[in-house]
Amino acid sequence: MTTIVRVPEERSARVPAEQRGPGRARDDVRLLVSRGTRVTHHAFRELPGLLGAGDLLVVNTSPTLAAAVDGRIGDAPVVVHFSTLGDDGRWAVELREPDGRGTTRARAGTRVGTEVRLPEGVRLVVEEPVGGPEPVGGHPVGRYRERLWWGRVEGGAVLGLLRGHGRPVRYSYTTRDQPLSAYQTLFSLPSPDGAGSAEMPSAGRPFTERVVTELVRGGVGFARVTLHTGVASAEAHEPPYPEWFTVPEASARAINAVSAGGGRVIAVGTTAVRAVESAVGADGAVRACQGWTDLVVTPERGVRVVDGLLTGLHEPEASHLLMLRAVAGRAAVDRAYEEALRGLYLWHEFGDVHLLLGEETPH
Repeated sequence: MTTIVRVPEERSARVPAEQRGPGRARDDVRLLVSRGTRVTHHAFRELPGLLGAGDLLVVNTSPTLAAAVDGRIGDAPVVVHFSTLGDDGRWAVELREPDGRGTTRARAGTRVGTEVRLPEGVRLVVEEPVGGPEPVGGHPVGRYRERLWWGRVEGGAVLGLLRGHGRPVRYSYTTRDQPLSAYQTLFSLPSPDGAGSAEMPSAGRPFTERVVTELVRGGVGFARVTLHTGVASAEAHEPPYPEWFTVPEASARAINAVSAGGGRVIAVGTTAVRAVESAVGADGAVRACQGWTDLVVTPERGVRVVDGLLTGLHEPEASHLLMLRAVAGRAAVDRAYEEALRGLYLWHEFGDVHLLLGEETPH
């Protein structure tokens, strides 16, 4: 059980940083830094001064998809969130309903055989819950019944449908729809198969060319990984289900070299942690690989390669906090969140960010 209190609604970031005033940019967010239970407050633009030569930032290059599409079940309007493309051509989807405020809420009543009519004569047929027809023991995938379903699309291609009729997934704490460009990070790269993330790898959002240039000048390296993240609805806080990831050979070599040389491997986002830790062998070395990962990083499992984490601020119930505790320990995370609440930090994908480092003196 967490000791962190619930985040007040007014602490949600409702629009991107660059829309909060004239002359603002993406890097105009705040940066909370934890070194053990010692917490300091910074602007994100100060990040280059907090890292140093020999450190390595691991970034997720997955592009964000316009994954929300309007449809109908009978006469009822619904919104389909296309989450993850499976190997068999089916999609993991979440069916939601409009809430009358321009966003959506959880929808009850989805079952096997539910048919959704989509634009241009495309149909989505729901086939089975993600995790199988019955809960799978204590495995996390059994928790997604009634929210995430495998569905088959007929009459058209999903990626074309998303390009023509999709919009970014948006939750009720935001003020208005944003263009897809607002949900792409500086590190986003097109995937060869057109796949991507249903929700933005948001820890990378505050990076600008100015910040990256200063980091590189200071001797900080960058390594690319890809993990296509699925939807995580505002009402549910399950552990992440299996997602597709890639760790290239060049990135594996860079991570191993930094680890061997005494530098710090700092993941930009929980998705980068999941990708890197999924590529660690029994000998502790990272190897190039790709495929599906069902790894859930918890304090019990711990981290084997990652020394630090740059991440957004998550709801107290979110399973992401287990990963933060695996990196920094419960006391450090609880202390940081107390300070974030006291300091009026902003939460969610357009909000402020949190850097968790070890106890040692910074470079």
